[in-house]
Amino acid sequence: MVNLNTVLPKNGRNYYVALGLEGSANKLGVGVIKHPLLAEHEDGDLSFKCESEIMANIRDTYVTPPGEGFLPRDTARHHRNWCVRLIKKALQEAGIKEPSRDLDVICFTRGPGMGAPLHSVAIAARTISLLWDIPLVGVNHCVGHIEMGREITGAANPVVLYVSGGNTQVIAYSEKRYRIFGETLDIAIGNCLDRFARTLRIPNTPSPGYNIEQLAKKCSDKEALVELPYTVKGMDLSMSGILAYIETLAKDLFKGNRKNKTLFDSKTGEQKIGVDDLCYALQENLFAMLVEITERAMAHVNSNQVLIVGGVGCNERLQEMMGQMCGDRAFGQVHATDERFCIDNGVMIAQAGLLEYRMGQATTDFSKTVVTQKFRTDEVYVGWRE
Repeated sequence: MVNLNTVLPKNGRNYYVALGLEGSANKLGVGVIKHPLLAEHEDGDLSFKCESEIMANIRDTYVTPPGEGFLPRDTARHHRNWCVRLIKKALQEAGIKEPSRDLDVICFTRGPGMGAPLHSVAIAARTISLLWDIPLVGVNHCVGHIEMGREITGAANPVVLYVSGGNTQVIAYSEKRYRIFGETLDIAIGNCLDRFARTLRIPNTPSPGYNIEQLAKKCSDKEALVELPYTVKGMDLSMSGILAYIETLAKDLFKGNRKNKTLFDSKTGEQKIGVDDLCYALQENLFAMLVEITERAMAHVNSNQVLIVGGVGCNERLQEMMGQMCGDRAFGQVHATDERFCIDNGVMIAQAGLLEYRMGQATTDFSKTVVTQKFRTDEVYVGWRE
């Protein structure tokens, strides 16, 4: 069995407190989380039931103009400009006046992600670690999403669908690792949606994927679905070809290319398909692929639970389609969180990092805190689970 109380809280307290810093992409998040010291955690696989108290969850997003993505150097500059302010605000909201005394551990995103933003946040974490004499834990971004999702929803051992701007994976736990059963072979689903949003030149506020979701809801004829490529390859999927195809349709639509019979009536030349229809078709196509490989993973591991994590996990239509699939299975359940926890945030890093800290995996050796852009989910040793 697992003893989550391997390392006891500082100063004889009956609770742990962790500060989490997230900055792997365009969102800078700072969170503070509190775990009570519970006797049942000494002998049981209860890492999904920590009775966490979220003391602060602050986030600021680097937003670019419509039609533009975010570059690493500009994103890193944003993080450097805002990091100190967000840390101060989070500590104030959490009521922490003496961090060196009140914090047990500082957690930061070690990877995967964009190199320059990761470095900016890691430097901030090392600085306050030295300043306050507090150990560090470098957290895998995906594991942060999973552990926050498990804690919020109470899902003990689900199949995990991780869908974000940089990752698309179907994951299940086995023997101290989160095993990847299927993943994208090229671009992530969030990246696919973001790039299509740039083609449409729709705003990046609050996020491109959210704006595509709202446009898709306006589709008037959902029965006349625009046919797109469907590329599931075993347990993996590919989205670059789908993106290239639908971008061509969008460009022809904007140019008024009446030779394109998918978009315009061949006899009258009237427009049949609009931007709303393209957004709806793209969502339906991509989400159907995700549902298919997730259901296959559930059958493989004999699970009836799905946990959706990552920024795209906020999408209501994805949750609905996954729920329909789970409803067709015996006692199937789908678990998801709202935008506070689906979208990148500091408290998820604090949650996963605090679990590692409680198992004795913290460090004060900065040579072990080097960030990496490529940090696969299955590389992490999950010592806090049975």
